Amino acid sequence: MSDDTIRLVTIGRIIRRRWRLLTVLAVVGALVGYGTSLLFPPSYTASASVLLPGQWEERELLTQVDIATSSTVVDRAAATLGWPGVSGRELRDRVSAKAADGNIITISGTADTPERAQQLSDRMVQQFVTFAARIVGDNTDPEAAARPEALRQMVVQTSRRITELADAADPGRTVESVQTRTELAKLRTALQEAVNKLDQAAPAANKANMVVMGPAARPAGEAPPTRTQLIVAGALLFFLLAVIGHLAAARMSRRLRAEPEIAAALGSALLGTVDVPDERPAHRLEGRGPRARIRRLLGIDVRWDIPTPQTSGDETGRQLRYRRVCARLRDQLPAPRRLLVVVPDDDEIARRAAGQLVAEAESDPSASSSSSGDPMLRVVGVSVDRPMVPDRDNESGALVVLSAGSWTAGELTGIAEACADARHEVVGIVVADTVRAGPARSPGRPPDDATLALAVRGHATGGSA
Repeated sequence: MSDDTIRLVTIGRIIRRRWRLLTVLAVVGALVGYGTSLLFPPSYTASASVLLPGQWEERELLTQVDIATSSTVVDRAAATLGWPGVSGRELRDRVSAKAADGNIITISGTADTPERAQQLSDRMVQQFVTFAARIVGDNTDPEAAARPEALRQMVVQTSRRITELADAADPGRTVESVQTRTELAKLRTALQEAVNKLDQAAPAANKANMVVMGPAARPAGEAPPTRTQLIVAGALLFFLLAVIGHLAAARMSRRLRAEPEIAAALGSALLGTVDVPDERPAHRLEGRGPRARIRRLLGIDVRWDIPTPQTSGDETGRQLRYRRVCARLRDQLPAPRRLLVVVPDDDEIARRAAGQLVAEAESDPSASSSSSGDPMLRVVGVSVDRPMVPDRDNESGALVVLSAGSWTAGELTGIAEACADARHEVVGIVVADTVRAGPARSPGRPPDDATLALAVRGHATGGSA
């Protein structure tokens, strides 16, 4: 698994290099959303509100919400509507209720037309108010309703008796009489306050008078999810799934990027890194089939998970890297040899680098000297699925050229084993990187370090160029 951090620049690279594929997948998602909207007909929702006067606790409001959507209320609403083929059981999934601030219960109904949604909401409100009033009326029996009035009459009689006792007491002549009159007055006041609180409570009378706050308004638009929302959601879902799929594939990739890992997989030393200008390769003959055309059309024939190429120097600087690799290759060989330049198939970057390397070795001015011992290079392509290297004939060694981040350790090990089976020793590895071509330098004398790297054998610096 790759340990690279997923950043916004990575997502931007996916969108920039896979925009054709992402666009096609978004269109497919939009079509899926449109097809889904055809399976679910449009629906409309209307709402009506009921005001509950008096003081209500939160749990009492929740009880009224449950009553508003109870099977009894829904069945009565279905019976009054008389829609053919629509029973109360089917309407239970179309109605809802919720409690709002200010003791208001909002009842909503959903139907296939705006008119039906309005009718359903109004009938639900009517049946709810009727059923709630009936519940309150059933819970209030005649004897319970007469008890408060009898209590009031008793309080009035008691208050009169207290007044008579206060008048009969020796008014103001002794301390005991004053205290008695004071206690009687307090008792009369407490009884009057109790009666007032009893009048204010009257829960049964107040809570039975629910007020319908007007008829339900006819809905002007469809209830969510609308067809447009389904289309947009489908396109966005497919787009996000495609991006997540790219990120997951990159995280699970086993392709080697580090040069030490590539050298360890091939079992040889790294001779250097060369630069290849980033330009669209010409379509090869083997890539003209239907699948290749589809890949080019969708833009998936170009890797997206490689970093953006950096700007390189001029042509002279790039040639210098190839010359240094040739110099190191001469240092690796005890005598002049013919070598195979092994390039994995479908690695266009490595193929271009190998061609440039062969051309540079043939045009090396030191190749004509008797002491140079430059090898003769021949490029061969090898399939990574079933690697097969030509048997040893005139060549007696292999130079592997490949691009970083393109092959796994198992694939590179297979190439090394194929070279060993053909009795070719892997004498070195060259890694090719893509760069953006910099400004061209006017032709002239190459830098001094390039001349020294080519003229003096055995003094080329090691490591990557």
